[in-house]
Amino acid sequence: MRAVYLHGFASTPGASKARFFGERLAAHGTVLECPDLNAPDFSTLTVTRMIGHVEALIDDGPPAPVVLVGSSLGAFVAWFVAARARGHQRRISHLVLLAPAIDFGVNAWNELGAEALAQWRATGWHPFMHYAYGERRQVHYGLYDDKQRYDAAAVEVTTPTLVCMGRRDEVVSPAVVSAFFDGRTHASVRWYYDGHQLLGHLDAMWRDTAAFLGLPASR
Repeated sequence: MRAVYLHGFASTPGASKARFFGERLAAHGTVLECPDLNAPDFSTLTVTRMIGHVEALIDDGPPAPVVLVGSSLGAFVAWFVAARARGHQRRISHLVLLAPAIDFGVNAWNELGAEALAQWRATGWHPFMHYAYGERRQVHYGLYDDKQRYDAAAVEVTTPTLVCMGRRDEVVSPAVVSAFFDGRTHASVRWYYDGHQLLGHLDAMWRDTAAFLGLPASR
């Protein structure tokens, strides 16, 4: 089994959840691969580029079943990697989606407002807080433009999926996530009384993830 962690928007491979899951999986002899989805530059980030980055990583590695663990925007990317893997030699065996931004950017774009969005389009750039760097960094309008190509509800994914979601998530709407996965028989949702980062329930998420993957929760 291979495991790949996809970090969220304005985050890095060294995020707390990546380190936590990496330590737990290492105890089972699995190295958690954590690509830098900001590369080569955060300012020119697009969903298309992130998907391509992940697919290249998978294709360049050993031909083993892959577990994708995606956080927020990383979960959105994981969903499309799994959808595009159908009928392809790359095999995604499981998805673990943490606070999945399944309608990526809708809340953020709404909060920007029409005027700021229009200015972003006109100038080509808008500053977003990059929490890992502790500062605001410019992002090109290509991120917003490219995102319009991706509708999670329009693609078919049958990969076994575990969703870990906070009931107090302030970034991704719990109602949207609940409605999206309702009726998807290949997916199960675990709810925690937590916010978007889910840092107060790491152990609980690991127990649920371990059970989902058929691993003992501790070793």
